[in-house]
Amino acid sequence: MKTVMVVDDSRIMRNIVKNTFEQLKIPVSYVEAEDGIKALQALLKNSVDLILLDWNMPNLSGIDFLKKVRAIERYKEIPIIMVTSESAKLSVVEAVKEGITAYITKPINNKVFLDKLSKISF
Repeated sequence: MKTVMVVDDSRIMRNIVKNTFEQLKIPVSYVEAEDGIKALQALLKNSVDLILLDWNMPNLSGIDFLKKVRAIERYKEIPIIMVTSESAKLSVVEAVKEGITAYITKPINNKVFLDKLSKISF
């Protein structure tokens, strides 16, 4: 079973992400974090196959978390999907430049979500 890290300061949003996997009948286990700092700590303690990441969070934003993760050799290739309400074109461009695998704007559309997952062979 694959493990997904869900990084979002909203518990409701973390639950929505988990429900999306259940609705799509994709069995996964979860590691959760409510900000980028806790996510970095959890990443060092857990083996994960995919990270779903919000942009706007306290302590360490999603984009700053992304930069830190991509700077760690063993995480350069881990798939990271930004799931955020941040929809400005400049934000998407910055995330792509920093190595994001895919970008989804909230609310999550199951068809779009499944499409993004299929492109990373998840």
